[in-house]
Amino acid sequence: SQPCWSEYLTTRIEQNMVVNCTCPISECCAQPTTAFIYSIVSSEETIAKYEKALLRRYVECCSNLTWCTNPQGCDQILLKDGLGYGAACSKCSWISCFNCSFPEAHYPASCSHMSHMTCAKCSHGFCWRCLKPWRPNHKDYYNCSAMVSKAAWQEKRFQDYNERCTFHHHAREFATSLRSSISSIRGIPKIRNLTFVLDACKALEQARKVLAYSCVYSYYNQDTESMDIVEQQAESLELLTNTL
Repeated sequence: SQPCWSEYLTTRIEQNMVVNCTCPISECCAQPTTAFIYSIVSSEETIAKYEKALLRRYVECCSNLTWCTNPQGCDQILLKDGLGYGAACSKCSWISCFNCSFPEAHYPASCSHMSHMTCAKCSHGFCWRCLKPWRPNHKDYYNCSAMVSKAAWQEKRFQDYNERCTFHHHAREFATSLRSSISSIRGIPKIRNLTFVLDACKALEQARKVLAYSCVYSYYNQDTESMDIVEQQAESLELLTNTL
């Protein structure tokens, strides 16, 4: 009956299980069509949830589509361009990485840089950002017999780059917060023309982002000659960014 179908479909929609649901009769594998669901379910709110479920499924099935990965939340759908990162999201301006699980584009660091780090002696893998073991069942970490002096040097080197990376991320958050604060007061007549300040904040955000991921890039690259140039450029950018 229609009331039974309505209750059944509404429950499946609320449980986010409607896309693959079948007829409630156990021996029947038929799936309700979209037209049938529209004819049975009358609640506009429930239908809206159903349409969102269809959209999610569509995006998941399309290899060239993905959701914006802005950690603050964004429901924009992005078209992958195959370059590792795409144009800024038209809704929130976030730039996502399409090649790995890291939530944003991270040039100049590569995707492998952002995934995890590995001990050259015992092959223990750990996360760059939280330092937790990459494999929870790893048992050889505390048996690593790397030379203490070399291990201490590597740890000091990592801490230096990690502190710089963390500093730039925090400074970037400050620029983002400052831009939001300025945007909120642009409605005041006497100080409405603050576009130049907003542009400066955007430049700060971008510069801090590049500096943060340059730390990751520099940590992994050992080519002294090329890295000297990279470090000089990063130092120059940092000085100008601090001035701004």
